[in-house]
Amino acid sequence: MNTPETSGRRAVTATELFDRVEAILLKAGLHPVQAAAVTRVIVAAEADDCKSHGVYRIEGVLRTIEAGKVKADAEPALMPDEKPTIVRVNANGGFSNASFELGAPLLADRAKEYGMAALVINDCTHFAALWPEIEFLTALGVAAMAMCPSYATVAPAGGRYPLLGTNPFAFGWPRKNGNPYVFDFATSVVARGEVELLRRAGKKLPDGWAVDPDGQPTNDPEAALAGALLPFGGHKGSAISTMIELLAGIMIGDLTSSESLEQLGSTTLSPSHGELIIAFSPEAFADHRGRNPFSRAEALFEAIAGQGARLPSERRFAARANSEKHGLILDDTEFETLTRLEAASARR
Repeated sequence: MNTPETSGRRAVTATELFDRVEAILLKAGLHPVQAAAVTRVIVAAEADDCKSHGVYRIEGVLRTIEAGKVKADAEPALMPDEKPTIVRVNANGGFSNASFELGAPLLADRAKEYGMAALVINDCTHFAALWPEIEFLTALGVAAMAMCPSYATVAPAGGRYPLLGTNPFAFGWPRKNGNPYVFDFATSVVARGEVELLRRAGKKLPDGWAVDPDGQPTNDPEAALAGALLPFGGHKGSAISTMIELLAGIMIGDLTSSESLEQLGSTTLSPSHGELIIAFSPEAFADHRGRNPFSRAEALFEAIAGQGARLPSERRFAARANSEKHGLILDDTEFETLTRLEAASARR
C-alpha cells in the first residue's frame, strides 16, 4: 500500500483492491465468473473517482445476494443465433457484468462484419455504470451505445409519482490515439446513488432534483428517496427515459422499471431487468463516401476543445491517470467498509 497522501485518505493499488473486493464477493457465494466481472467494474469506478459506483456499491450487491434476488451461482449463456446481427445472452438471473463480458467480443465482431449489431442481455441483475462496457467496445474499434431500465424511482415530466427508472444511457466513439469520446448519464437529474451519498453526508439536495411522497418539491434526501427523482431537462429527459423503457425493456422482452420494482419489492436491492447494447462500425458506414470517419471526428473534437469546452469524461480520464501513477484513493469510511465486510465474510 502506498503512503497516505492526506489525512483520512490512503492509496491502494488496483490489484490490492480487486483482490479484497473479489474475496468478499466469493465468500458471499457469488460464482467466480460473476465475482470477477462485478469486481472489475467496482475497481474501475474507484480508479476514475466515481464514488457512487465504487466500494459504496458492495453492500448493495451483498444485500441482493442475501435477499435471494440474484442467482449467485448463475453462469451466463450465449443463446442460439436467430439473426446474425442480434447477439443474445441469458444472464440466468445473475449480474449483468459477466453476461456483457461474454457477449461483447462477439458483438464487436458482428458489428465489423455487418456494419452494426446489437447485444441483448436478458434476465440480469444490474448495479453498475455503463461506461466500462462502452470503453470495452471502443477499445475493440467500434462505436457503441448502451441503455437499460432500472426500477421505478423517477416521475415522468408533469407527473408526481415514480414510474420510470433512472434509466442510464451511454455512448462511445473510438479514437485512434488517446481516450475515447464517452458519455454516460442517468436520464434522471441525478443518479439515485448521488442522492444516497448526500443523505449519508447530511447534505441537502439542490432545487429541482426530486419530489417528496406527496409529489411536492424537496431538498431533503430522505424525502427524495421516499418520493421520486425528476428527469433531466423536463419533457426531453422524460421522453428519452421512456424510449429506454421501450427499447431496453419492452422490445427485448424484459422488465420495465415499474415491473422491476414490483418484482423486487425494494429500492435497497439491485434491480432486475435487461440491457441493450448497440455497436457500429464507423468504417462500414462511411466507406461508400470515401471519407475517413476518424479524422473527421478528431476535427470535431478539436473544434469543441478549441472553444474552451471540455469533452465528456475528461475528469474521469484525469482521475484514472492519477490513479495509475499514485494508486486508487480511498477514505477512512471506505477502508472501514472493506474491513467490516471482510470480517463478516470470514464468519460465513
